Amino acid sequence: MTRVRVATRASELAVAQARLVAARLESALGVSVELVPLSTTGDRIQAISLAKVGGKGLFVKEIEEALLDGRADLAVHSAKDLPAELHPDLALVAFPERADPRDALVGRKAGATLDALPHAARVGTGSVRRAAQLHLARPDLAVVPMRGNVPTRLRKLETEGLDAVVLACAGLERLGLAERIHERIAPERMLPAVAQGALAIEGRRGDPVARDAAALDHAETAARVAAERGCLARLGADCFVPLAALAEIADDELTLRALLASTDGARVIRAEGVSAASGAAELGRSVAEALLADGGRELLAELRSGA
Repeated sequence: MTRVRVATRASELAVAQARLVAARLESALGVSVELVPLSTTGDRIQAISLAKVGGKGLFVKEIEEALLDGRADLAVHSAKDLPAELHPDLALVAFPERADPRDALVGRKAGATLDALPHAARVGTGSVRRAAQLHLARPDLAVVPMRGNVPTRLRKLETEGLDAVVLACAGLERLGLAERIHERIAPERMLPAVAQGALAIEGRRGDPVARDAAALDHAETAARVAAERGCLARLGADCFVPLAALAEIADDELTLRALLASTDGARVIRAEGVSAASGAAELGRSVAEALLADGGRELLAELRSGA
């Protein structure tokens, strides 16, 4: 095959990410790549909570349909947007090297930081995970729910009278907007979303193109994402759950930190585990079990009943 069609969401960030992967596919496989931008249900729904109408799967449904019906050969996703369960005929075949997984604070005024924001500052975010940790770090803040792509959220700094917004460092970097970041929030203050900063390449099981695309896999990134997604899968969490997880590798040892919180940040359950990189998925499950045993089971039931 000399031409590979790669499905992606049609947002500016998603297309930028797909182009990064396309360039690597062309270099590694000697093929030409055609992008297939698609509007997903999640992109079209702006005024209501995604948790009430289907959660993270709304960002991948149309893309996976394009893979299944042959309109695309591969797909590129922001790995943090992927639900725990995928279509059984599809598989995640590669995770290119991860970008900065941290959250970014972008202020309306230069020099903004989480600690330096004024009392009762208005901070925008579309993430229940970020909202919960903002409440935990600064109970005085007014957390303002927001939807929209990255440029839209940045514009809302002015149009909605916000003092700051919290976005992903990786997304801003990939859009050439790293200079807008005023603070890269330390994971100790705000633990990132599962797989934040990582891209995932999805293909059809058994398809030669999917097999060849595995050449783009970055082993360390794959292990880190496997641990984080293992935790996600065991908890059965979706976008209505303030779940955070970050795996890191040092000296061939994989460490996973995770937290589960109430939406107001009043209750936070933390767990941590260590394993060899080869046991990444099992590490994720064991850390999830620790969260569940420490009150997470009851907290998840409450979150689901209120979703």
